[in-house]
Order: sequence, then structure tokens, then C-alpha cells
Amino acid sequence: MRALSLVRSFPVVSIALAFALLGTACRPRETPVVAARTTQTLLLGNGAEPGDLDPQLATAFTEFNIIIALGEGLTAIDEATGEPVPAAAASWDVSADGLRYTFYLRPEGRWSNGEPVTAADFVFSYERILRPTLASEYAYMLFPIRGAEAFNTGKSTDFGTVGVSAPDSRTLIIELAAPTPYLLAVAAHQAWFPVHPPTILKFGRMDQRGTAWTRPENYIGNGPYRLAVWAPNDRIEVTRQTSHYSDPATGPKRVIFFPTDNIPADEAAYRAGQRHATYDLLPDRIAGYRAAKPSPLRVDPLLETFYLRFNVTRPPLADVRVRRALALAIDRETIAASVLQGSRVAAFHHTPSGTGGYQCVARQPHDPAAARELLAAAGFPEGKGFPRLELLLNTDAINTTILSAIQAMWKRQLGIEVTLVAQDFRVYLDSMKGLRYDIARARWIGDYNDPNTYLDMFLTGGGNNQTGWSSAAYDALIARAATTTEPTARFEFFQQAERVLLDDAPIAPIFFGARTHLLHPDVANWHPSLLGVRRYQTLSLAAGAAR
Repeated sequence: MRALSLVRSFPVVSIALAFALLGTACRPRETPVVAARTTQTLLLGNGAEPGDLDPQLATAFTEFNIIIALGEGLTAIDEATGEPVPAAAASWDVSADGLRYTFYLRPEGRWSNGEPVTAADFVFSYERILRPTLASEYAYMLFPIRGAEAFNTGKSTDFGTVGVSAPDSRTLIIELAAPTPYLLAVAAHQAWFPVHPPTILKFGRMDQRGTAWTRPENYIGNGPYRLAVWAPNDRIEVTRQTSHYSDPATGPKRVIFFPTDNIPADEAAYRAGQRHATYDLLPDRIAGYRAAKPSPLRVDPLLETFYLRFNVTRPPLADVRVRRALALAIDRETIAASVLQGSRVAAFHHTPSGTGGYQCVARQPHDPAAARELLAAAGFPEGKGFPRLELLLNTDAINTTILSAIQAMWKRQLGIEVTLVAQDFRVYLDSMKGLRYDIARARWIGDYNDPNTYLDMFLTGGGNNQTGWSSAAYDALIARAATTTEPTARFEFFQQAERVLLDDAPIAPIFFGARTHLLHPDVANWHPSLLGVRRYQTLSLAAGAAR
């Protein structure tokens, strides 16, 4: 999904301001969390100010946290099981050859303005994200559809060649280029969310980016909540809408997201009764919360990889020996055990172990001696003559601590100097997209539980590749996997592809993730979510509800 990211530092919202946000006459010293039991308002730290709430243009995990309240795809992911469940589509049929999916939309499905959600709305939306002129980074998520890639890359200009049709208002037919075993899971991704055609066209062209349609007064979505407030760098509020097919009596009546990337400040807000959940937690705080009885600490499994991107278009990183030297000099075990206090697992490959039943066998090991030999062979013995590179990051305490450790490892093992450069979140994302960096920190949370979500992102020209790396052999292996239905054979193509990726080293995996945060006991049904996102309408708030 998604580049998981945090950015600026902002002051913690004061208790007095939080009272005003909740709009309730609170007793003296009554915290916002206590007041929320009456107002049914969920208060969440959200890490970063969203760059976009357009589901077809957003790329960050912190944006999807909000968008999932405002819209939904044909399916959704059940947090407890990780399996796709009906959402905008009440049911579906799949042809015997796995190439034709017929989705039956809910007759009670409505946009937030009360209009019915139709199959034609989905057709419009899929044409929009696939139009090359929209330049959506996530357009490739729809490439399983017959003709989608050709249309998106300009090989075809006729959307009629794409395998999407609406024979009537509640029937959507999707025809695939090849059987896609994860299709129902990928259809839950934000890239597959419909947008409201009249609203899109009211504020610009179908394929126009950055229009006013995402402002609160204009936003029309098909999700269980509507956008009520977007106060930049302060809060985003969504309120339960009655036109959604789900029971409006379930779930919080309002959710407030606080874009607080200052992790200690987010924790302080929780301790002051201003948050039901923090977005993150510093590793050195984990032991103390583990010892607390009862403990608000949650360390939930998360399908995530923290890694480094190398810009292969810039020397000396264009040399695979340099990239491999940098990768092999990183002591991942020390980072996981010491820097992260054992809350994460060292990553010697890109795809997290067990993703969709897949286990990568290739490795990028910790081998400082081999790293020094490679660097010397590339013309930089003991680091002599090596240029001073920059390592790009978006600022938060965890990023800085991890990357400072890697910086020291490269200095100690290879004799090279690397400078850490922090940028504002949006600038940082633009720098990676435009390859305006030497080395960049990155995080990827799986969009669905299948190895393909980790491996197809590095295809030549892929919107989330952002390394400049291209390999015909890699592309061919991913293409073979996409047309192979037998699981063992399909996984073997992924094994070969991941070996190419690790050997060519446009990336260096560092650790596999976990969701480490604090959760208030008033929040019930907050199940661990492997993909990190949740449907807020399934939660409930009451005094000590989770105990």
C-alpha cells in the first residue's frame, strides 16, 4: 500500500481545544476520551498530514487510514481473518476458468449525497485511474483486468478494449487477462474504490489531478462516513452517514484523526486522555508499557517491510557492486534486537515471511568482509575516493535512530560517509517519485496478502518502483507468475524473481514490521489487522469495553 510515513512535528492538541472539537459541555478535568463515551467520538493519532484524499491518487498508509472511512471497493478486508468480504458488492460469481467475475452491487448502496451507487460508476472510476493522463501511481493495481495495462500505457486509446462492463445498474462484469487468485483481495484496495462521476466532472476533467472535489464541502464518497472537517496540520474529522447500507447505530458517530508525527507528543496526548490510540511508539518505551498491569501496549503483526531504496541512475550506485556492498554491510539483527528493542524482525529479503503462504529462500546476508571486497572491486578500497552520499528520510525519531545506526555501520565497515537529509513528507515523496535522491528510506505495507504485492512493484517503470532499476529477467519472471495458477510453480517464479531483486540490490531490506502502539480500553473490536487498516464502523466505544 503503501509508503508508511511520518513527517512534521506539531504541538499536541490541548485538552481545551479537544473539548471544543468534541462539541460537548464537559465537566472540569473530564478528558476528551471520557467525554467521547457520550459523544461516541474515536480519537486517533494518524502520523502525518494527508497529501491527498482522492482514493485513486493517494499513496501513503496514513492517507488510506482516512480514505477507508470515506469509501469502499467491491470487497473489504476483514481485520480478524484477513480475508475479503462483501462491501459495495453483495455477492459475486466466478467463471470456471477464473477469467470472468460478475459482481452484484447492493441495491441499498448509496453515495453520501443519497444517490445510488451504480455499476456505471465503477466503470467510470476504473477508466479514470487507468487513463495515462491521470498518472496514478496505483494504476497497475488494475492490470489483472484484460486490456488495462495496454490502455494505461497508451498502447490502446479505446477504453472499450478494457474488460470492464455494466450490463445493468447493479451488475459489474470484470474480465481478466489471466486467472488472478488474489483478485477479491486486491478489489478491496483504495485504487479500486469508486469515485462519484458527477462530482469529479463538476470540478474538472475526469483525468485532472488536484481539483477541489476532495474538500469537505464537495467530497462525495460511498463509505460509512463522510468528510466533515479537514483542517490542515490540525485534524481530519469524519462523521457517520445514514445513507450507508450498514447499520448507522453501529460504530463511532465521529472519528477524529490527528496528524501527529511527533511520536513522544502523540504518546503524551494518549496519557493526557486526548487519544484513544497512538499511531506509533518509540522502541525505548516498550519495556515500561509491557510491565504495566493492565497494559495499553499493542504489538500487532503487520505485513510490512522497512527498506532502503538505491537510486541506480546515479553513480556510484549505478554499479551493482556498490549497492551490494552497502546492503551487505548492514547488521539487521542488531537493528532489530537493540535499536528496536526486539519489537521487529530482521529482514534479509523483501517479502515478509509467510505472505500468502510464501517463504523467500534468497538472502541479502550481513557480510562485512564481502562488502569491503565488493567496494574495493568497484574502485573504492577502504572507502577511499567514495563520494559523500545523502540518505533521504522523512523525520521522526524512529527513522532517525535506525538510519543513524546504518550510517555508523557504513562508516565503521566500509569507511564511507553518508549524510542524513530530512524532508517534509510531501517533498520527500516527490523526491522519491522524481528520483531526486541518492539513497532513501522506505516502508511498504502489503496491499493484500500475497507475495505479488511486494514483487510487482519493482517492474520496469512501475509507479512504486522509484529506484530507476529495470531488469528484463525480473519482468519476465513476474509476468510468468501472473499467468501461472498452480501455487508451487507460481511461487517458484516469485523465488527466482526475488533472487534477482536481492542480487541486483536496487533495495536493501532492513526489518519486517509490527504495529506498536497504545490503545485505550474503551475501544472494543480493535482486532490485529495484518494489512494495518480497519473499518471503523465495526468498532465500539464504552467505558472499559475491551477489558
